[in-house]
Amino acid sequence: MFTGIVEEVGEIVDVRQSGEVVVLTVRGPRVSDDAAHGDSIAVNGCCLTVADPGGAQGDEFRLELVPETLKRTSLGGAAPGVKVNLERALQAGARLGGHIVQGHVDGVGTVLGRTPGEHWEVVRVGLPPQLARYVVEKGSIAVDGVSLTVARVDDTSFDVSLIPETLERTTLGRAETGRPVNLEVDVLAKYVEKLLAHTR
Repeated sequence: MFTGIVEEVGEIVDVRQSGEVVVLTVRGPRVSDDAAHGDSIAVNGCCLTVADPGGAQGDEFRLELVPETLKRTSLGGAAPGVKVNLERALQAGARLGGHIVQGHVDGVGTVLGRTPGEHWEVVRVGLPPQLARYVVEKGSIAVDGVSLTVARVDDTSFDVSLIPETLERTTLGRAETGRPVNLEVDVLAKYVEKLLAHTR
């Protein structure tokens, strides 16, 4: 489990195909510091398992992307030099600073536009139709692994306001119009929907 509080912006340094699997090498000194084989790290909001900690430089780790991950997330377009948001799994007893994020990407949205404010920036994101019912104003959503509050929503898009901390410390500060982003809706909404379906 994660919180959507990004620990550092890392960089993809190598991408190679190994059968049906894509092996991704990511540089991230902070999250690599205590990474061990089998640990979970969220990469742009996608929970992945460390296959090889350390790497050639000691500040890298390798991950294996299976076809399901490639199909359901934006990581299918991963390339060397691309910056990614990184977060280690939440430790028991730690503060939950964002919201409950599983690292299970529900769909891929697209950055539709950016509107600068005095001390913040409003970013509009395209919303896949099948996810619209789970997104509510003032509710939580993870965008590329960043825990955010929905400022406005309709059937096709939603707005989030990015404070200076988010603009500076995550990839969303540089996300251009047209860029795909991983979305994870609030898991509580999905559970409520299923429970209500059985009460009819």
